[in-house]
Amino acid sequence: MQRKTLNRFIGQIDLTRDLVMLLIIGGLYALSIALSNTFVNVYLWKQSGEFLHLALYNLAAVICQPIAFYLAGRLSKKIDRVYVLRIGVAVLSLFYFSVLFIGGGSIPAILLLGALVGFGLGCYWLAFNVLTFEVTEPETRDFFNGFLGLLTSFAGMIGPLSAGVIITAMNKTTGYHVIFSISLFIFIVAVFLSMSLKKRHAKGQFNVGRILKEKKLNHAWGRILYAHFFQGLREGTFVFVIVVWVYTVTSSELALGTYGLVTSATQLVVYYAAGRLIKEKLRKKAILLGGLLLYGAIFLILFNVTFPKLITYGIIISIAYPILLVPYVSLTYDVIGKAWKAADMRVEYMVVRELYLNCGRIVSVLAFIAAISFFPEAKSIPVLLLILGAGHACIYWFVRTISFSNQPLKPAPGLTPQTEEEGGTGGSNA
Repeated sequence: MQRKTLNRFIGQIDLTRDLVMLLIIGGLYALSIALSNTFVNVYLWKQSGEFLHLALYNLAAVICQPIAFYLAGRLSKKIDRVYVLRIGVAVLSLFYFSVLFIGGGSIPAILLLGALVGFGLGCYWLAFNVLTFEVTEPETRDFFNGFLGLLTSFAGMIGPLSAGVIITAMNKTTGYHVIFSISLFIFIVAVFLSMSLKKRHAKGQFNVGRILKEKKLNHAWGRILYAHFFQGLREGTFVFVIVVWVYTVTSSELALGTYGLVTSATQLVVYYAAGRLIKEKLRKKAILLGGLLLYGAIFLILFNVTFPKLITYGIIISIAYPILLVPYVSLTYDVIGKAWKAADMRVEYMVVRELYLNCGRIVSVLAFIAAISFFPEAKSIPVLLLILGAGHACIYWFVRTISFSNQPLKPAPGLTPQTEEEGGTGGSNA
């Protein structure tokens, strides 16, 4: 009877123990990040009031993340992938422990925190993506990604609002410590749960250099990499500027939580609709439309920023992101699925994609640091947002020429391209 009820809810899916456990770990990760990710940026900014310190924190993170992807990729070809996942979660736990007991009052502390979160995210996502491919089959992969998306969306709805309520109800410093402690506890639970995952022995040689060269031999792969660089241009700066603007306009953590609730709820609905309505033949048009919407929304917040304007901006980008990312992610899957030795070299493809994405983020944050160092923030930040904000709109320019010439695609590896959306609460949110 219980099995029939479950089948009505999820369909005729063969749920293995590892698949369910990986979903639980992914859900715990999403909840922990949703509770604290947005508020870490505000917490660090409040300690100094300097955008420069926040930029240095994010710069350290985006520099260390691709390094962690590389090291984790090399490790995953030598040891059990579950160990790599455990390392990632453990480092993220150490990050929250450090936030609690070290804080971010000095530049060395800021850089240390950025390095920890970058290494933690890199190890976690490399291992999680590889394990997703290994614990799912073609017939269960859509269910896994869809259900994980639901968990992430719900976490994004309840996490920031709950954190905002806790911080507002308590002394501000105490409230921040409570939510960071909860996140730390959730990650510790995830570490223990990971011990029940079946061991998966590594095999094959690690060869990132060959996949870097592949972009010269494979037109589609090269275009996807350039698209990811420009994607990173927007994400690098927008991920922390928008969060701080919401807080400075309202001086309220509860308002920041409300912003997260509204944007996550909008995304939940639009992601569902986009997944159903955007078919293969509409992919490139949808990518163009999503990119233009994301760029157009910036003009709402360039001058005389108010909370209603920020909420309107948040709703527009929450509509635009699914329209852009659903076809963009699918296209990325297809390009990698058709690429040279996709099944054997899936780890290397992830590492190289992450390298280009984070190179874009690094350029973005360095441009931000240069702008606020030489020009007044009030004038330089709006101009910079106009320039960097075009990143997602440029994606269409690179993917428009990608064609598979009606050739059958190989099954795509189970990759989860990460993005950072502004005011983001997920693994990566712009």
